[in-house]
Amino acid sequence: MTDPEDHDFSEGDGFDESYEEFDLDPPELDVNPDKVDPVDSRVVADLLDDQNVGDEVDVEELIDVALNYMNINRYEQAADTFERAAQFAPDDSKLEQEAWTNKGAAHAELEEWDAAIGDYREALRIDDDSEHAATAETNLAYALWESGRSEQALEHAEKAVEIDERFAEAWFNRGFFLLERGLAEDALNSIENAIRLGLRNSQVLDEKARALEELGEYDEAEEIAEEAEQMREQAEQELIEQRQQKEQER
Repeated sequence: MTDPEDHDFSEGDGFDESYEEFDLDPPELDVNPDKVDPVDSRVVADLLDDQNVGDEVDVEELIDVALNYMNINRYEQAADTFERAAQFAPDDSKLEQEAWTNKGAAHAELEEWDAAIGDYREALRIDDDSEHAATAETNLAYALWESGRSEQALEHAEKAVEIDERFAEAWFNRGFFLLERGLAEDALNSIENAIRLGLRNSQVLDEKARALEELGEYDEAEEIAEEAEQMREQAEQELIEQRQQKEQER
């Protein structure tokens, strides 16, 4: 990337005192441009550290900042901030486990599977039976599958279901991995469990249709596949309408 040429800018009349600056970032990510190069977004996490040196660190607030980064697709900054939260959290606490689990999710968004796997394993080392353990196991299963370790992926998907039988995503993961291994009947049962628990989207229905087709239930498979396609078309239409509305508001 080349450096832009130097330009002269008009000073202008400025804004009234009542003017409030416009910022796409959440207020938690506000920085002082006199102290920080606004191009270097990594400094936000560093400033958080500086503000908390010598004081008690609010780990929950750090996690909230990192989640805000996730919401605006700044996954590298999110991973950095989750790591700081894990470092400041009490050793082997639920907050530390939550931070490691979320850090793994940030790396997964970047398709950094080895890093994600390491984070999920660290979360599970802290506690393999807590409220965050099922999520860590489910996410670990997916990361293992993406990295080509499908047998280990199914093992951790099974563990996630054992930890929390009400976790729909865990059932869907289990069904997906079973279907990949040709175990269509068991896969269908798991996918239907996920649907009963409220996880119903085009991806889930696609996998249900695939399982039904493997079992020779072609008519039902076709119906489910059509429903999945309708859901995709509806989602696309809603996205178009949202974009049109934003353009009209400009």
